[in-house]
Amino acid sequence: MSAYVYILASDRNGTLYIGVSSDLPRLIYEHKNGLLDGFTKTYDVTRLVYAEQHDRIDEAIAREKQLKSWKRAWKIDLIERSNPEWRDLTEDGLF
Repeated sequence: MSAYVYILASDRNGTLYIGVSSDLPRLIYEHKNGLLDGFTKTYDVTRLVYAEQHDRIDEAIAREKQLKSWKRAWKIDLIERSNPEWRDLTEDGLF
């Protein structure tokens, strides 16, 4: 079963949230529609700006922990290497 590590942002260079999911489209729908209470709902962090797929959930969880330990500048660099305009990837039909 594949899994995704993803980064949501409130806006360009805004608040970031890193998570993991085996059903990214469903989870993004829930974030965007305020169905999940917590950090992302409180701070309106709903723009999918980065995602990477892993073959196994344990690999995705390990990568999530790694990214969460990174400095903010490293996270921003990661996003901007693949998504320099900070587009919402869901609007591109990718997820």
